[in-house]
Amino acid sequence: MKKVILIAALVVAAMPSMAQGLKYSVNGTYTGEGKKIYLMDQLTEKAIDSMVVAGGKFSFSGTAPKDALMAVMAEGKTWQTPFFNDGTPVAINVNDSTLTGSPMNERLTRYDIESNIPSRAFYEKVSKMTEEQLQAHLEELSEENNKVMTAQIAFANKIFKEERQSLIPLAFAQLYFFDNGIEAYDELVKEQVPFASHPYLKKAKDEIAELLKHNGSPKMDFVGQQFTDLEMADPDGKMHKISELVGSGKWVLVDFWASWCGPCRAEMPNVLDAYNKYHDKGFEVIGVSFDEKKPAWVRAISQLQMPWLQISDLKGWNSAAAPAYKIDAIPDNILIDPQGKIIGRALRGKALQNCLQKIFE
Repeated sequence: MKKVILIAALVVAAMPSMAQGLKYSVNGTYTGEGKKIYLMDQLTEKAIDSMVVAGGKFSFSGTAPKDALMAVMAEGKTWQTPFFNDGTPVAINVNDSTLTGSPMNERLTRYDIESNIPSRAFYEKVSKMTEEQLQAHLEELSEENNKVMTAQIAFANKIFKEERQSLIPLAFAQLYFFDNGIEAYDELVKEQVPFASHPYLKKAKDEIAELLKHNGSPKMDFVGQQFTDLEMADPDGKMHKISELVGSGKWVLVDFWASWCGPCRAEMPNVLDAYNKYHDKGFEVIGVSFDEKKPAWVRAISQLQMPWLQISDLKGWNSAAAPAYKIDAIPDNILIDPQGKIIGRALRGKALQNCLQKIFE
């Protein structure tokens, strides 16, 4: 019996290595003569191999797990050209990040380049500015950065819709979870999309979960406690309190945001959708801004078409809301029940929609 168990154990132990036996072949060109080129494993974020460019060329070959998300990166550069190990050789021009290979990898490369056009242009512009210039144009640069992030998130959502039956969405999973919430991971698994069991999908979900710090954070200690009232002025200078809306059957979402916060602005369409769905059923929203400049705050309210009450003491991170609710990052929010108890925090994307659906439907 022991011998049979031992043989079975050896067979099982051998299976993963057999499954990982798909060969890869990467040939490339680069004008950085003498520079190192790295072959990266996107799952571990470590270099699998490296070599020095000679005669403007480089190459890699070996084995890796089937469909592993890999990339090529040049020494001193942050840009990586991604591809999947699908058994088809790839040829990469590091100078312009173009790739020749399987149809899927060629589409992935085109998407990757298109997705990063706005950010590349923005960061190239910023890199040429002096510290004095950055400070002088801080407000307009913040708005421009917001637009870049909003565009990238919209692009990721588009990829998840149009390429759902390929592996390509994996490369955009972080942006997708950032916008749709980590709950979207369970939906993808339930739907059994082709990339549902890919380890990189879980990695992307876990990284965003850590970034958002939903659980295990001291901020979550507020859940189950009575809310702390705040009093600040609206854009017209009239003073308002959170307590004005709490009670009388109202469920109140206190949304902590700022005009300069890209993720806040990206989340606002989701909050607006929730407001439109449930306002008539007793759902209210109060926006508490961490802005310092009133014109930027007022302009953002108009741009984002937020119909709910907005208040701010215009003190930035010195806002009275920060110590009251231990806010060290935005976007953030709390959901208060009709009795004034906080029943949820950091509800974004589908997490907010699912919570409100349980309450009102």
